[in-house]
Order: sequence, then structure tokens, then C-alpha cells
Amino acid sequence: MHAQSIYLAQYLAYCSNQKKLDEKTIKAYRIDLNQYVQFCMRKDFLSLKELLQEYITFLNDNFRPRSVKRKIASIKAYYAYLVYEEYLEENPFSKIRLNMKEPNILPKTIPLNTLKEIFDVIYRQLDTAKTFETKYKMTLRDVATIELLFATGVRVSELCNLLDKSIDCNEGIVRIYGKGRKERVIHIENDNVLKILREYRECYKEQIDACGYFFINRDGGRLSEQSVRLIINKYANLAGIPNHITPHMFRHSFATLLLEEDVDIRYIQSFLGHSSIKTTEIYTKVSTHKQKEIFATKHPRNKLCVGDNE
Repeated sequence: MHAQSIYLAQYLAYCSNQKKLDEKTIKAYRIDLNQYVQFCMRKDFLSLKELLQEYITFLNDNFRPRSVKRKIASIKAYYAYLVYEEYLEENPFSKIRLNMKEPNILPKTIPLNTLKEIFDVIYRQLDTAKTFETKYKMTLRDVATIELLFATGVRVSELCNLLDKSIDCNEGIVRIYGKGRKERVIHIENDNVLKILREYRECYKEQIDACGYFFINRDGGRLSEQSVRLIINKYANLAGIPNHITPHMFRHSFATLLLEEDVDIRYIQSFLGHSSIKTTEIYTKVSTHKQKEIFATKHPRNKLCVGDNE
């Protein structure tokens, strides 16, 4: 076996057993690093520095800036491990200058009136399904899914992996395990949301107890991320919304609308589970509506009476 492949297997085992990274992160590392190893095997005649420079050029020619940034971060972490384990004397990235500017892509949000249309539709569907037990049960699951998605700003992967024991529907406490298995606690203070969650929990009690996960599919297993996307698409279509709505847009809207209500950005950082405030600060660039409102009502120029206005 190629030495690089042996080191890679050891590194992934280290990420799983010692760093305790989640399966999704390890899968991304495996994909990125296997891609790099395959590239290396075709370029054995190059020095390590030349190899990395060629690979970075290859990435820039074939992938979007955000993907390039992630793939290079995966390789840098891998080489840091090799240095730590003394397979290498020096991290080759110390001799390479990287100047990657990721384009400033603003997160897409759902306007408040569009959110209202979606929630109006799902509750109308729930009301009309009352006489059909199976349909009502499935619609109740859909309502609970979308309500919790927006109430907590949770990532869709985090939502689908929520265990039953992580949610207290009476106290309104949700324990979310995010990237790196970091735990954060979100409180739900809306009575309607809690009522739906309690009703859903009671309706699916048998399946939830058997499966352990809070959100259940029709076969009694864990609800998948793709199923959540299909649920959202279903009700967006029923509401006649032309724009494509994704689960992550609920997260973006959660953050942006809280910011527009003057919630401190460091609280929002905590709610979202961001390790760096820089990640959260992108939402300050989305809130143009709030900026207009502030300038219209609070800008000191509006208090100056000049000329004929005196």
C-alpha cells in the first residue's frame, strides 16, 4: 500500500477516536484527502512544495472558492498531524503563501411575510387532515419539523439527528449537538410551538421510543435531511411561493430576524453554534431593512431643522 494511504487511514482513525469528530466531518475529510492522495500518486516526481502548489492550482481551476478553502484546510490539518506524529519534520504549508479571498456571498433569507404564508398553509393542511388519521399524523410531523427548524435556527443535519432525550417538550429545552459534537441549549418560549411538539411526541410515542430519534420517517426510522427538504418544498409549493426554499434559509432567517430585533450578535452566535463571531457577522450585512428603519427614526440629521423647516 502507498505510504500516503497508510498515513491517511491513521489520521482518519485519529480524528474519529481521539478528536471525536462527527461522521459527517470525517466523511468530508476522507473525500478531500483521498482526492489529494490520488493526485499525489500521479505526481511522484515533484517535491512536496511543488506538489501542493500544483494541487492548489488544480483546485482553483475546478472548484468554487468555498470548496477550495475547505479542501486546503483539510490538507493543512492532515500535514499538521503528520508533523505531530513525526512522520514529517516540517509542515509544507509553512513555505507556501496562500491568498484566498472567498467571495462575499450573502445568506439567502425568507421574508417574514413569506414565512407567514408557509405557516398558514401547513396549519390549514393540519386542520383539514383531522378527519383522516394517517394524513393528520404525517402532517403533524411536518408541522413539528418546520416549527422546530425556525424556532431554534438548527442546521438540518442537527435537526435530523436530535434524540428524543435531547428535547424537553414541557420545559421547552432543546439540546443540540453541532459541529465537533459541541453542545448548545436553545429555549423555546412560544406556546404554540411547544403545543405542537408535545402533540407530535404523544402521537409518535411508540415509534420514537423504539427508534430513539425525535423526528421519525414513515418506516419508523430517523427522518433524513432529504425528507426535510421535500417537506419544505411541498408546503412552499402549496403556498404558491415561486422561490426555492431550503432548510438552511430558515436558519439564516432565524438569525437575521433576531438581529433586526436588536438581539446582540454574540447571543446569536451562541444560538447558531458558531465558534467564531466572524461567521455570524455576515448577518449584519443582510439587515438592510433594519438599517433603513434606524436611519429613518434615529439618525440625528432628522432632528435638525434647517432653512424653511425651522
